[in-house]
Amino acid sequence: MKGQDNTEKKIRNNNKTSYLRHRLCVTKSNQHIYAQVISDTESKTLYSCSTIEYKIRSQLKTTSNCKAASIVGYTIGMKCVESGIVDIVFDKRDKPYHGKIQAVADAARKAGLNF
Repeated sequence: MKGQDNTEKKIRNNNKTSYLRHRLCVTKSNQHIYAQVISDTESKTLYSCSTIEYKIRSQLKTTSNCKAASIVGYTIGMKCVESGIVDIVFDKRDKPYHGKIQAVADAARKAGLNF
C-alpha cells in the first residue's frame, strides 16, 4: 500500500508543475466513474460529474462500462468549455491509460478540452 501512495504523490507532483492549468481528475470504482475539475491554486473542486447523477444514469443500462465513461467525459468537458476552461491537465491517478480512463479522456477532447 505504501508503494501505491508514493506513486500517487509522484504523479500529483508532476501535474503540479503546470499549476496554472486546472486538473481533470478521473476515478473509477467497480460500479461508477467519477470526474472532477480541480483548481490547484485555490485547492477547490470547480466541477464534478459521475455516473451517480440521475441525468447520466437515466441514459445508461449499466454505469461501469466504456459508454458510461464517455458520457461522463463529454459532460464534464462541456461544463468546462461553457465556463471558459479549455486547457487542463489530465490526472488519471495510478491507473493505466486504457479502457474507461481513455474513454473519459477521448470524450473530453471531443467536447473541446486540450490536454
